[in-house]
Amino acid sequence: MNRENKKKSYKKGYYKSHACNESFICKVCGRLVVPNGAGSDHRNHCPYCLSSQHLDIEPGDREADCGETMEPVAVWVRKNGEWAIIHRCKICGTLSSNRIAADDNPMKLMSIAMKPVSSPPFPLEKIEKMTKLMGGDGELKW
Repeated sequence: MNRENKKKSYKKGYYKSHACNESFICKVCGRLVVPNGAGSDHRNHCPYCLSSQHLDIEPGDREADCGETMEPVAVWVRKNGEWAIIHRCKICGTLSSNRIAADDNPMKLMSIAMKPVSSPPFPLEKIEKMTKLMGGDGELKW
């Protein structure tokens, strides 16, 4: 059974209390995603490209009508030190947070984490000037 049919096949809230133990094909990278190796009973994104699908309004409810791809746009660290991925729906823009899985691609996770550092919203050449304006001496010492 594929992910598109789950909403039709199970009662509302089924996935809040039941493990998600079905395999699926990722709509982004086309790889087979199996539940084994996730480190939890709720596989909710591809471990290779980290993409997800907009299925839920609340975790496990399968109430979202959108069904579009959710792209990984950021990572954050929860207060217990566990990492989570922020996904954004390509159609409606909904944001959601999903814990990382044990078998997630570590290079892809680091790539997403470093994106703000490698692509700041200002030219890197302006760092010295900005530092001076903030009261520092503005000198970059190597």
